[in-house]
Amino acid sequence: MGARNETDVSNFLLLGLTDDPALQPLIFSLFLSIYLVTILGNLLIILAISCDSRLHTPMYFFLSNLSLADICLSTSTIPKMLVNIQAQQHSITYAGCLSQACFVLDFAGLENCLLAAMAYDRYVAICHPLRYTVIMNAGLCGLLIIFSLVISLVNALLLSLTVLRLSFCTDLEIPHFFCELAQVIKLACSDTLVNNLLVYVAAVLFGGIPLSGIIFSYIQIVSSVLKIPSVRGRYKAFSTCASHLFVVSLFYGTGLGVYISSAVTDSPRKTAVASVMYSVVPQMMNPFIYSLRNRDMKEALRKLFGRMGSLL
Repeated sequence: MGARNETDVSNFLLLGLTDDPALQPLIFSLFLSIYLVTILGNLLIILAISCDSRLHTPMYFFLSNLSLADICLSTSTIPKMLVNIQAQQHSITYAGCLSQACFVLDFAGLENCLLAAMAYDRYVAICHPLRYTVIMNAGLCGLLIIFSLVISLVNALLLSLTVLRLSFCTDLEIPHFFCELAQVIKLACSDTLVNNLLVYVAAVLFGGIPLSGIIFSYIQIVSSVLKIPSVRGRYKAFSTCASHLFVVSLFYGTGLGVYISSAVTDSPRKTAVASVMYSVVPQMMNPFIYSLRNRDMKEALRKLFGRMGSLL
């Protein structure tokens, strides 16, 4: 099988989740519904936080940015998949594929950093309540967002642009519904040692450091909460962390599930189906988790719906 340089590559083929034509309408309807629910749910979270002055706090500031990252991550993958199904074609341009991989890495990395920032916010709120407003000031919150954006973008660009050094074989089929970087690298005919090494290092740094920060924060939170004498006080303290814990568990749990599935199965299609769990499901579920388990958010949404109803 002949190799050709990246300048000769014009298109990749996204094979999707199945090659059964009978299932394509079902998959189209399912993912269109998921996408619309994701966009609407996260937009409502952002609007509710923006319109309710009681929610202008660091925790909800980070939440609104998480919702925006969810919208961007879903928009990076699902629309292209829907277009391919509707047009009954699987191609994506070389530049489009690398751009999509870069966007996915960027927004997934941003979510990772935001979850760590939210864990730190809960740590300060529970372990240092008297100094909360001093520590979690507007400057620090803005700095954490900017740092998260910059480090995520640098990581995404570094991993994506190094693919330009690779040569590809004539078989350019990606057994996935979007251009996942690891799948693109597997198609290369040239030496991928540097690329794979960078991916592993980035995975350890981007997965390990934020997750370690989250675990450390919650160890300190649990230690502080257990010192509260009243059961009601302990419950109230834990309840402020419940939604974040659910989101963290969903984000890292689905990612771990994909890693395990790819390790135990040789089927790329099964791995692609498993990847839906980390690239689609958390972004759809986050608004429900925060709106259903948070009294302030439910009240803000109720007021938002009331305002929208009065305008109609």
